[in-house]
This record gives sequence, structure tokens and C-alpha cells, in this order.
Amino acid sequence: MNFKINQIALLAFGAFLLACSAKEEDKTIKENAVPVTLGSASVQSADHVTASGQVTSKETAVISTRVMGFVTGFKVKVGDKVQKGQLLVTISNGDILAKRAQAQAMMTEAEAALKDAQKDYERFEELYKQKSASTKEFENTTLHYNSIKAKAEAARQMKNEADAMLTYTNLTAPFSGTVTQRNLDEGSMTNPGMPILMVEQGGLYEVRASVSESDIARVKAGMTAELTIQSIRKKLSGKVLEVSTSSQYSGGQYLIKISIPNEAELFSGMYVNVSIPVAKVKAVTNNILVPAAALVFKDQLTGIYTISQSSTALLHWVKTGKTYGDQVEILSGLSADERFILQSEGKLYNGVPVSVK
Repeated sequence: MNFKINQIALLAFGAFLLACSAKEEDKTIKENAVPVTLGSASVQSADHVTASGQVTSKETAVISTRVMGFVTGFKVKVGDKVQKGQLLVTISNGDILAKRAQAQAMMTEAEAALKDAQKDYERFEELYKQKSASTKEFENTTLHYNSIKAKAEAARQMKNEADAMLTYTNLTAPFSGTVTQRNLDEGSMTNPGMPILMVEQGGLYEVRASVSESDIARVKAGMTAELTIQSIRKKLSGKVLEVSTSSQYSGGQYLIKISIPNEAELFSGMYVNVSIPVAKVKAVTNNILVPAAALVFKDQLTGIYTISQSSTALLHWVKTGKTYGDQVEILSGLSADERFILQSEGKLYNGVPVSVK
């Protein structure tokens, strides 16, 4: 009997110790929980079409040649201002000059033979009219005259071809602008179509941006565009000039051109964020937006922390879309009514206890 009483007493004491231990553990978990602030996704209709683009010159020319030869001289360097028609590059042209001289000699010979053949033709034509020459003789003379005439024309066109090729050994500026790029050095071999220099029209810029197929129908020429250039920390206002109607050669994106005010700090190639105010779409296309600061990144994945039923941090991997200022669109991985951790006062990881402030 005493043994049973002792057993019951021991079991009761053990249960008391376990209860005390659980209370101490709960107290420790609560004390070590990371304080967090929760946020809710904002749902709004997309009233802006966003795109990314670059500042480009309104007129750009890639200077190349149609002949093969050595670069014998550069008359300009990168950064130089040039005028329309100014000589930029010279290319070796000895072989073309030789062909031109050959064509000139052939043309001189053919023109001399043509004068002699023309005299024979005129004489036999008169004799044929007087019936002093047979039809066969007149036809032979006519054929010979036309043959020499054709040879003279061929020689003349060969000289014209050589003259035309010579123009590609002295490359000039197609318009007034600035030399922005040089791809070869003096003495290098050029090939037809190989870029040698690039000239851009100075002071006149525009923005070329790519718009997705889901938004292009909402963009029209004449719309106002808000432009943000992060590199120079400037916001500018422009106007949509052109809207492409085909994406066949642009990777599924539709190209648009936007005017931009003249700014001394602008340079071709600068990255631009474009936002075009448009009419709001129907509610069925509402976007789920969260602050960019709430997102976490690991390797190539993007996630956001939520709170589980046991008050621990739970990482959700999400798929993001467009950026609207400091808000990021969530395409999947988070529902519109689901709350997430906006800020924390400690390090977060999957399963860490958290307490809502």
C-alpha cells in the first residue's frame, strides 16, 4: 500500500516538474521571439504603363566601307565635333586606282574605234541609199558599229564603277555631329560592312523603350511619359513620338520612341525608367503590390516572410512582376488578403519565433 502511495507521489511530482519546465520553455521562447511589424498587400488598378529604355541620339550613323583595304589614316578621334562632308577616314586605294586607269585606257581605245566605225557606218549608209552597197554589206557595217559602241559604253561604266569605289576609300561625315566610337586602329584591315567609326547627332536625344504585349494597346502616340534617369538623379517629362505595331524582330517587345528635353548632363546609352499614365483597367486585372523592402533574395529566388499559425516566420517564394515606384507587383505566391512581415528587429529565418509589435 505504501509502495503505491509512493508511486503516485512520484508521478505527481514528475508532472509538476514537466509543467514547470514547459512554462519556463514558453517563457524563454517568448523572450527570444523576434519582434516584427506586419504589412498588408495593396491592391490597386494599374494606371501606369512602365517600361525600361535608353537615351539614344535621334540620328546615329555607323561609318563603314564597301572595300577591303588597310586604314591609312584617321582624321578625327573620339569626342571630336565634325561637320557634314568632313573627311574622317582614309583607306588604301592603290588597286582601285589601277583598275580605274585600266578602264580609262579601254575607254580611250574604244572611243577611237567608235569614231572609225561611225565613219564606216555613215559611208555605207549613204551608199546603201544610193543602192551602191548591198544589204548584207550595210548590215555588217551596222553590226560592227553597234558592237564598238557597246564596248565603249562598257569601258565608260567600268570607269564609273572605279570612281564609285574610290569614294569608299575616303569616308566622310554624313551629317554634323560627334564621333562617339572608334573600332579600328590605323593600319588595320577593313572588310565590307565592318564598323569603323560611329557618329551621333549632338544635342538631340530621344528615349527608346520596350513595352510588353499586355500593355502596348494602351500606349498611343502623343501621350505624356514620365522619365526617371537614376544615373543623374533627374526626372523629366517627354511625349510618345512613335509606337511600333510589330514585335517580330524585338523579342516579343514593342518599341516606342519618346521625346526628351535637351539636357547638358545627358549622354547616349543612359538607362531610363519610363512611366506612362493611362486609363485604369478593370478590377479583374488589379495588381497585388508589396513594398520592395519586404522582399528577400537568395540566389535567383525572391521571397517574402509571413507568420505561421504557431507564430513562427514562414518564407514564401514569390514571382514578381513590374515595379511601381517603391512597390513591387506579386504575380504568384502571395494572396491579396495575406499579411506579411514588413520589418523585423532581428534576423529572420524559416521557423524562428516572432512576436507582433
